Amino acid sequence: MKQYLLALTFAGASFIGAPVLAQDASTAQAGGNYLPSQPVGSGNWFIGANVGRTNGSDTGGFGSGNGSGFNFLKGEKGRRTGYGVLGGYRWKVGQDLGLGLEAGYSDLGNYRVKNVFNSQDVNQRSTTNALRGWMVGVNGRINLVPQWYIGAHGGYFHANDNNNNYNNSLGQDLGLTSGGRSGRGSWYAGVGTGWDINENVSLGVNYDYFHANAGKIKNTTTGEVSQGLKRSTGIVSLSGEYRF
Repeated sequence: MKQYLLALTFAGASFIGAPVLAQDASTAQAGGNYLPSQPVGSGNWFIGANVGRTNGSDTGGFGSGNGSGFNFLKGEKGRRTGYGVLGGYRWKVGQDLGLGLEAGYSDLGNYRVKNVFNSQDVNQRSTTNALRGWMVGVNGRINLVPQWYIGAHGGYFHANDNNNNYNNSLGQDLGLTSGGRSGRGSWYAGVGTGWDINENVSLGVNYDYFHANAGKIKNTTTGEVSQGLKRSTGIVSLSGEYRF
């Protein structure tokens, strides 16, 4: 986790310093494809949200894997509805480029807003025990033509793994423990594209991948140790952003 935080600190410092360098190099002229009315070196606070469908496997991909073909709307193999919320600040560092910092929360299947501040286990059943957690990272957008953008973001993801307490359908203890914490430090990354309706509002489509450290599972009777259940999750979603 320290490595993730250290990398994020260096990345954040680079982005904070970038607008100053960009402003000196460009004499702070407005124009370009990215927020054309604003000069290089200026910035905006933003808030955003997304909602979509998660993958149906434990690998983060979107393949069916059972020979029946892929159906994005069908809820087989654990595919669920998820959402995310983000906020942050982005600088215009070039005529067509913006870079910034962000923080937010993603719930990849429980989709109840009350879970944002719920530190307890949400539900131990495999059908509803979806990955969720807080995130902080960096983001960037490039407008190749006016209004149309391509974006990417990534950073540290604090995943809640519900302590990896495994129980069968009758609720009987199976004697498996993880010996881990309820939250595990990991990472997230995503790409997207969309359209700037105006200089304040944009809509798009994104793919995001959230990696969760599976940890180790120990059989309390035999002492046997094995890899924990993989819970890394991907999501394809519609997104919106408001800049002010």
